[in-house]
Amino acid sequence: MKYHTSLPFVRLWTGNTASGLATWALPFILGLAVLERSLSAVDLGIVLAARTVGFLVAVPVAGVLADRHSRRQVVLWAGLIAGLATPLIAVGMGRSVLLTAVAAAVVGIGQGACRPAFQALTAEVIAEDRRQQANAAMTLAVRVTTLVAPGLTALLSQIASTSALVIGTGVLWLGVALIPPRGTFAPLPATRTRFFGEFADGLREARRHPWFLAGLGALTAVIATGYSATGVVLPLVSRDRYDTEAVLAGGLTAYTLGALAGAVVIARWRPKRQGWAALIGLGCYGFAPLSLLFPVHPALVIAAYAVAGLGIELFNVPWFTATQREVEPGKLARVSSLDFLFSYGLAPAGLAFIAPAIDGFGAAPVLAVCAVVCFAAPAAAALVPSSRDFRATASIKGV
Repeated sequence: MKYHTSLPFVRLWTGNTASGLATWALPFILGLAVLERSLSAVDLGIVLAARTVGFLVAVPVAGVLADRHSRRQVVLWAGLIAGLATPLIAVGMGRSVLLTAVAAAVVGIGQGACRPAFQALTAEVIAEDRRQQANAAMTLAVRVTTLVAPGLTALLSQIASTSALVIGTGVLWLGVALIPPRGTFAPLPATRTRFFGEFADGLREARRHPWFLAGLGALTAVIATGYSATGVVLPLVSRDRYDTEAVLAGGLTAYTLGALAGAVVIARWRPKRQGWAALIGLGCYGFAPLSLLFPVHPALVIAAYAVAGLGIELFNVPWFTATQREVEPGKLARVSSLDFLFSYGLAPAGLAFIAPAIDGFGAAPVLAVCAVVCFAAPAAAALVPSSRDFRATASIKGV
């Protein structure tokens, strides 16, 4: 039975927002530490890389644990782990890069463990007919967080030390641990199945949903190419072509504002072919690298980023909602962990390959290829019959 009162969702939304704020604020705070010379630029890269490694290691493990145990308990322990490790980052700054990096990796573990558990907990707490609105509200909070975190961090730095701000993110993680509501999922009795066996069960469940594999492939392609390329090229284009950082700031802000608009729209909009509409939205990211390919007016670059942001949320919210609806409840966290593992994991991998490709072939060919991939990958995913509605086809249901 699903909750129908608003309080459980408010608690879920608050916990999820706290995790987003803690996640997005930490890099900006550590950036302040570089300005204060508590960390060098190289140290910052090591610390953030360690956090990413912790995240990627934790996601698949948490997916199995959240299907084996209470999702609420996984969120609790993930938040506690991140919250208790965060002060060690402050202790290590300016003293020990190793301590800072190890603490950041542990925080990344807590961050990664939260993601699939929160996805599965949403399906427990929110009735199916309200999940799209709930997912839109939670992604709206994430986008607001990315918009205000840099400015809020800069403002707070005027009245608090960098170490205090780092510890403040730890307090947010403790909120993540304590605020969310209990779910309704009853784990099956413990078996002798090992971790890899349970993770393989999640892979088999994902394979039962061709729309999921197709959509995940398209999302991974877009993030690994378009997202990575624009992340590298936009600052260069802003500096070299337009001779101002305003295009960089305008593009990033427009992307976030577009995503906010997308979340608002998709909270109410129910397109007839929701899967196709979502994939069209994902394909809109291709306009971002396309706008950087030609010497267009800066307003067109900013507009392209706004469209990309709008489209990404027109994809994200139906995608999360369909996964929560279609996947077997006892395997939802494991399937969600695949989503985060590939989409988040391929972003740094894409950056690692895109930068050398730009050095070797030039920005224009790389941007052209990335734009084609961003348009073509969602179009190819749309050819899978069940992608039309992000639902199993009648023949698959009958199996």
